[in-house]
Amino acid sequence: MKLVGLSGSLSGYKTGKVVNDIIVYVRKNYPNIETEMIDLKEYTIDFVTGAPLQSYNSDTLTVVKKLLFADLIVIGTPIYQASITGALKNLLDHLPVDAFKNKVTGIVTLAGSEKHFLVAEHHLKPILTFLKATVPVGNIFVHNDLFNEEEQIVDPEYHIRIQKLFEEMLALHKSLSHS
Repeated sequence: MKLVGLSGSLSGYKTGKVVNDIIVYVRKNYPNIETEMIDLKEYTIDFVTGAPLQSYNSDTLTVVKKLLFADLIVIGTPIYQASITGALKNLLDHLPVDAFKNKVTGIVTLAGSEKHFLVAEHHLKPILTFLKATVPVGNIFVHNDLFNEEEQIVDPEYHIRIQKLFEEMLALHKSLSHS
């Protein structure tokens, strides 16, 4: 089984940190699960033009293939203008319609306002379900104020939320493999 964490931001560190915290949790508690982190800052993803996937650059092909071959995916995005990042949406537009069939995709969002709490539910979840993903009921929302001066999250509930999200992802994955 393979978990891929995807940070859908081209700037800053917070989104990547939260997604990586989930990867670290899985490595520590589930050593039999292979993990990989994809940070969109490290790749040059071509802008979607409607051409066949093979006509895009190697970074685009690499990231798309990593997502297609994952069993579990955690997608993280900061919220900009009450929506997911354009970089993340562009990447998702490269995927075939059934790209996430039989995959469980957890959601992580970060924002500077509690008003953006439901962006994952209203913007990202419909895209993921269109791609045939199984999306957990729970997700992780992190307000920017939870980070301290050392760039660590000081909320005592944070690690419990990571554990709950991943346990739900595993239960959903197990139910998909038995159907």
